[in-house]
Amino acid sequence: MDLSGLLAQILNGLQYGLLLFLISSGLTLIFGVMGVINLAHGSMFMIGAYLAFVIAGLTGSLWLALPAAILGGIAVGAALEAGLFRRFYRREHLDQVLLTFALILLFEEARSALLGNDFHAVPVPKILDFSVPVTADFAYSAYRLAVLGVCLVVAALMFLGIERTRVGSAIRAAAEKPEMVDLLGLDARRIHMLVFAAGTALAMLAGALAAPLHSVYPNMGDGFLIICFVVVVVGGVGSIAGAFWAALLIGLVDTLGKAYMPGVSGLAVYVLMAAVLLWRPSGLFAAGR
Repeated sequence: MDLSGLLAQILNGLQYGLLLFLISSGLTLIFGVMGVINLAHGSMFMIGAYLAFVIAGLTGSLWLALPAAILGGIAVGAALEAGLFRRFYRREHLDQVLLTFALILLFEEARSALLGNDFHAVPVPKILDFSVPVTADFAYSAYRLAVLGVCLVVAALMFLGIERTRVGSAIRAAAEKPEMVDLLGLDARRIHMLVFAAGTALAMLAGALAAPLHSVYPNMGDGFLIICFVVVVVGGVGSIAGAFWAALLIGLVDTLGKAYMPGVSGLAVYVLMAAVLLWRPSGLFAAGR
């Protein structure tokens, strides 16, 4: 086995896993806090990628797309929560699935009408368009390392926000014991809007960061959504720590499987999920569930 090749695949797996974490952390909080199955979460990832494509094309700078994705995600998430999802919290999960599936169709039709159905490439920023020597005979993409670093910073900020602030305590209480929100006198509507806006912003940020790595194309969020549901199941619903470690694990399993066992790589993450469900049905990090 080529050591340099293995190191490259491990780094690719970590970077991919951290992108999955950005998407799945919002997905697990939305489901854990609000009980909403949001199939349209993958569309938020796609919108972030297309936003990066448009802004990079107009300005020549991908960096402007990152704050735009965060601010746009907060605005879109807050509007969707207040305008639509708030009316579906106490409805059946089937109603929620139908609502979010309708949103997927609307977002795809809007994307098609505005930007067409072609595949698009987003160039890597020139300042990071080089390789960083890692060993004597191996160099790794500076942009991929930068994505890895940005994701780690965002993850650290999320952990601090969830674990060290009063707002984070309220969100954890809502995720772990939703019935405690009203008993503690917390404003459930504000918590729901905050969680939904933050989750949408994280998905759009992930899309903007991934645009130079995966290209930009129709329905690109669907595949990421499916794998992020696996992350949520493995990590445990409502657990940010679970989403983080499960995303890294699945990123490595998926990437190494495709590199070294391509014949069965498509099954690897689902076999892992099945094993976790058999051993610990609530997820690896769903303490107290």
